[in-house]
Amino acid sequence: MRVLLAAGGSAGHVNPALAIADKIVEVFPESNILFAGTAVGLEAKLVARAGYDFSPIKAAGFQRKITPVNIGRNAKAAYYFITAGGESKKIIQSFKPDIVVGTGGYVTAPVLRTAAKMGIKTVTHESNSLPGAATKMLSRTADKVFVSSHDTLKFFPDAKNSGSSDKYIVTGNPLRKGYRKGEGGRNRAGALASLGLNGSMTILSFGGSLGSNAITEAVIRLLKWERGGDERGGGETSTPRDINHIHAYGGNGKAIFEKLLLENGITPDRGKNIFVEYIHNMYTCITAADLVICRAGSMTQTELKAFGRASIQIPWSGAAENHQYYNALTMKEAGAAILINDSEISGKKLIEVVSALYNDRLRIRLMEENAARLSTPNAAGIILSEIIDLI
Repeated sequence: MRVLLAAGGSAGHVNPALAIADKIVEVFPESNILFAGTAVGLEAKLVARAGYDFSPIKAAGFQRKITPVNIGRNAKAAYYFITAGGESKKIIQSFKPDIVVGTGGYVTAPVLRTAAKMGIKTVTHESNSLPGAATKMLSRTADKVFVSSHDTLKFFPDAKNSGSSDKYIVTGNPLRKGYRKGEGGRNRAGALASLGLNGSMTILSFGGSLGSNAITEAVIRLLKWERGGDERGGGETSTPRDINHIHAYGGNGKAIFEKLLLENGITPDRGKNIFVEYIHNMYTCITAADLVICRAGSMTQTELKAFGRASIQIPWSGAAENHQYYNALTMKEAGAAILINDSEISGKKLIEVVSALYNDRLRIRLMEENAARLSTPNAAGIILSEIIDLI
């Protein structure tokens, strides 16, 4: 089997493509896999690390906000969009794929559109609850459209008439095989022990790979509350709360986090706190966690569902078409998460929500069960089955 995968822009687009590639190679070891993406994007690094072949294509996203700088960027994006068709055709003619798979990002549109014009089967996968512009456009020509949840189907007018086994298929988001095992396994006690933490309630918080100052500032107040602060995270009460806390402040948040720690007299408590720039052992940390405070990117949602974890989600308001809000809304409506709008996040608000959950562990367990119900454990297998049917 010869499969060309197009993905780019973010880990939320690239990792599902890698998971699909892994599944194809697992079932059909002799398969030939090729990725197409931008040479300067995250996809180039992730694909190289995974050991797959990669063909670069010049592509760029369109900026929605009109400014003098963005007008120039959009002109370049338009030029790349026109020339990407020719580049895609050369790659397709050389590689001769049996099928072309897209998982999101601006590079997917020219690759899949060109393949469809050449009579090659194409499928596209949408990892967010709210489908992106590329997925909406490609749904017109793709042979199959895979979506992460039933909520997504309402954004495709023709999905109502297609039936569940026709063009639109709810597959969930595929995760790479190594993730499902996790460094710490699925056993909470084992994960806590491997992290050097005790058996207390454990909170995991992060704002994405670059971090979020708003989340970090709120977490500082929460840390003070955990150590005995009042409901505002300020003055002392009689006893500290029995809580472990793992926080990742992100690539852009180190200076402000360390400054706030110093200003608030907070020092890491060995055996209860882990403060890092980036979590490299996320699977162990999420296994250890009782509660996750996070943004609402598609892969974070998938991980929370796969491990069945309760969460407080603060969707990033700057995400394209506000898609993170819709991701979080799906989890909230399923009883798996609490949603706090980006504009409403504060130390006081976070303490209020965490305090209620700290005193109601049954609710946390119910949220865990609801999150697990949303998981599709064999998403990659379902997608592969549909690919086989097509070719």
